[in-house]
Amino acid sequence: MPYRAPVSEYRFVFDHVVGLEQVSATDLFAEATGETVEAILSEAGKLCSDVLAPLNRAGDLTPARLENGVVRTSPGFAEGYQAIVEGGWVGMSADPEYGGMGLPISVATAVNEMMGSACLALQLNPLMTQGQIEALEHHASDAIKELYIPKLISGEWCGTMNLTEGGAGSDVGALRTRAERNGDGTYAITGQKIFITWGDNDFAGNICHLVLARLPDGAPGTRGISLFMVPKFLPDAAGNPGPRNSLKVVSLEHKLGLHGSPTAVMAYDGATGWLIGEEHKGMAAMFTMMNNARLGVGMQGVAVAEAAFQKALDYAQERKQGKTPLGEGAIIDHADVRRMLAVMKAETFAARAIALACAVAIDMGRATGNADWQARAALLTPIAKAFGTDIGNEVAQMGVQVHGGMGFIEETGAAQFARDVRVTAIYEGTNGIQAMDLVGRKMMDGGAAAYRLLQEVEDHAREAREANPDLAGAVWNAAEALREATEWLVAQDANDRNAGATAYLRAFARVLGGHYHLKAALADPARLPLAAVAIKRLLPEHAALIAQMREGAAGLYALTPDLLAS
Repeated sequence: MPYRAPVSEYRFVFDHVVGLEQVSATDLFAEATGETVEAILSEAGKLCSDVLAPLNRAGDLTPARLENGVVRTSPGFAEGYQAIVEGGWVGMSADPEYGGMGLPISVATAVNEMMGSACLALQLNPLMTQGQIEALEHHASDAIKELYIPKLISGEWCGTMNLTEGGAGSDVGALRTRAERNGDGTYAITGQKIFITWGDNDFAGNICHLVLARLPDGAPGTRGISLFMVPKFLPDAAGNPGPRNSLKVVSLEHKLGLHGSPTAVMAYDGATGWLIGEEHKGMAAMFTMMNNARLGVGMQGVAVAEAAFQKALDYAQERKQGKTPLGEGAIIDHADVRRMLAVMKAETFAARAIALACAVAIDMGRATGNADWQARAALLTPIAKAFGTDIGNEVAQMGVQVHGGMGFIEETGAAQFARDVRVTAIYEGTNGIQAMDLVGRKMMDGGAAAYRLLQEVEDHAREAREANPDLAGAVWNAAEALREATEWLVAQDANDRNAGATAYLRAFARVLGGHYHLKAALADPARLPLAAVAIKRLLPEHAALIAQMREGAAGLYALTPDLLAS
């Protein structure tokens, strides 16, 4: 069966798990009523199921290609993009002043998940543009905003993010791309960038590149980096694309997956650019875009998990093999297959709830200016990104396993999910970097934001004990163990924190997943069996993860390169 957008699932999570009503109660998002959100999700669901999902296989089988300097996109992608544009989906959360819908990030995140489930390779295009819009809204001059944002929102122009260089990678401060002042308010940008998602296409009127570069007087490292808008075509006085800028696509990467998404090597040769924000303070502007993208990428992991689960469930209900405990039925009646499907669904729910809780915190922080909400959004962002993409990978692999030998055959489509989602754990900061961010920068408050969130988990579990003492008690105990682990963590030096960072992030996600499953089960008793899977089978992993975290770094460095090679 084809992909089915789980609109009712989003409504349930919004209404009973993450509290979207808090967002709708603010003046800023007062128009995002339950009825409006329902209508938006329903329309987006139709687009994803009917228009975008059929493109997914075509993008894999007929990749984007570079011909004589021109990128040719996969069959149907131009039409799919036009459908996204006509629905106004690019500018969902953008400022209405420039033509956006002004919707909460929460709602836009749910729509982006549906698009990612349907066709992740194409969804990456508007995701990049959305991040650029937000960066420009916060940091660009009024002239840049007025020229670029309306065209990005309308989808007439597309946006990209140019950070990475060969040899620099995640060490952005080591970049070599340089900028020179032209004396007329513009800058000449020279250098090469790699891994540029949707660096070019054949359906947009202009491609707007946000490029990190260093001015001659820029300090070493990230403190001396500036950010520039470098369009493919130079706009004329009326804002229409004019002459070609001095930039080009050198090549397209040959990737494990996401073949429909052209990932470019970009070369800039004295290309004309305009400063975004202040000189030497480009990282602040770029982080605005990166944080937007990190939540978006986390939800891409959830998106692929949902699609992989649906395909595996359909196959398991149709495939008959062997005698099951329930008789001569389909393989879904085998205990181990049922286990895999239950875990896939439970993990997808948990990762989705964490990401949407992060989005709600972003919306509340923006709408109220409340520092606690802003701190929660910052705390949840690396968890949403890392856990969401880890689960995307794990669920996609489990989907292949449910298919058995047929999962290893490309024609079934199960393997494509595993290939496409793999990069999500790498880009926008590897998941190890996310974990180190969580135990480093996000714990600079001494763990205060983490403690506030854990207190909510414990308070809810305490209240739930009367209705379900078994599951509620397990969640409370896990949250208390994580609180004690956090107290230990913040007392350690940076390297010991980093050594246990990945385990700590996963443990935090396990506790949050148990918490959200408990809330869901209390709101709808039909969800109790799934909550039991999450809390009784998955949540206990938190204890082993905390034990790993407490080991610190010493044991890792005792295993020298010589010992590793022996």
